[in-house]
Amino acid sequence: MQIKNIVSAVSVLALMAGTASADGEMANDMTLVSWGGAYQQSQINAYADPYVAMNEGVSVTWDESSAEAVAKLRAMNEAGNITWDVVDVVASDALRLCDEGLALEIDADEDLAPAPDGTSAADDFGDLMVGDCFIPQIVYSTTFGYRTDMVPAGVEPPNDICDVFDIDTYPGLRSLEKRPINNVEWALLCDGVAKEDVYDVLETEEGQERALAKLGTIKDNVIWWSAGADTPQLLADGEVFIGSTYNGRLFAAIEEQDQPIGMMWDAQVFDLDGWIIPEGLSDERLARAKDFIYFATDTQRLADQAKYISYGPARLSSAPLVGQHATLGIDMAQHMPTDPANAQNTFLYNYEFWADYRDDIDAKFQAWLAQ
Repeated sequence: MQIKNIVSAVSVLALMAGTASADGEMANDMTLVSWGGAYQQSQINAYADPYVAMNEGVSVTWDESSAEAVAKLRAMNEAGNITWDVVDVVASDALRLCDEGLALEIDADEDLAPAPDGTSAADDFGDLMVGDCFIPQIVYSTTFGYRTDMVPAGVEPPNDICDVFDIDTYPGLRSLEKRPINNVEWALLCDGVAKEDVYDVLETEEGQERALAKLGTIKDNVIWWSAGADTPQLLADGEVFIGSTYNGRLFAAIEEQDQPIGMMWDAQVFDLDGWIIPEGLSDERLARAKDFIYFATDTQRLADQAKYISYGPARLSSAPLVGQHATLGIDMAQHMPTDPANAQNTFLYNYEFWADYRDDIDAKFQAWLAQ
């Protein structure tokens, strides 16, 4: 891969700090876990390739199992064999892993780089430091893309989340993720629940049944996806009219692949994604993992990732450095989920709710799917 925009002063600082924190030998091999697709490629471009180029003899192996990170880390811990070194997870999964003692607690001001102006990492990440083990990386959203050439004649393109449930006006298959998160929130919004009451309703058995009943009105018209790349491919192939996925995946399909796909930002669900380091690593592997994290989450690296995918960097100091796409030359700010034009009606994901209720609602949702 071509390495771009390495800021030497910051890089030297990162390497010095990382080496000092290692206090000994560092492993030369790392297994990084992510989600595959355009997102993982942005991490390779912005983080992994520059890091490997600056650390002779270090090799990186990628595992695309982030969607199964909690279950797999539980199994690894039970077997006493942790094979992953750094894992990309959503914030709610990081909270669960931290609560279960499966992720390492992080001291932001010791383990992460300060901002270029000396602002501490804790202050630079601010409120996005939502857990003791979670290292924020990006702000993203789950939203909908639709086939522009499948919009019925004389009908406005979908621009309201409840259009997903309107089979009569917008016929065709939908694609929804094969898990309750986001789906049950959208279902309750479109069943008349006020945005501020959604999680209070979801805490109850009746509220959960209500959400599933609303999803049941379109169940026969849904293709359920498990990987973030699924919906963009289903849209590209014309197999579905509208489908949910991560905004960066849709950006890649629209801007990079020139697919006839439109974005529907209404009720996009804001979420955080970042790194955890598993508990139980050897000293050498832990030193390498911390050294990589220090580098990969500094101000410049997070800004660099935004050159490849339309996710907002988690550091305040990175935002002013976001510019144009690395190859397309287009301004990336307008493609971010946080852009004011895109964020007129957002839904804020409740990390604590899903950390507490995820296992129970997952089980209920999967049982409902099997009916």
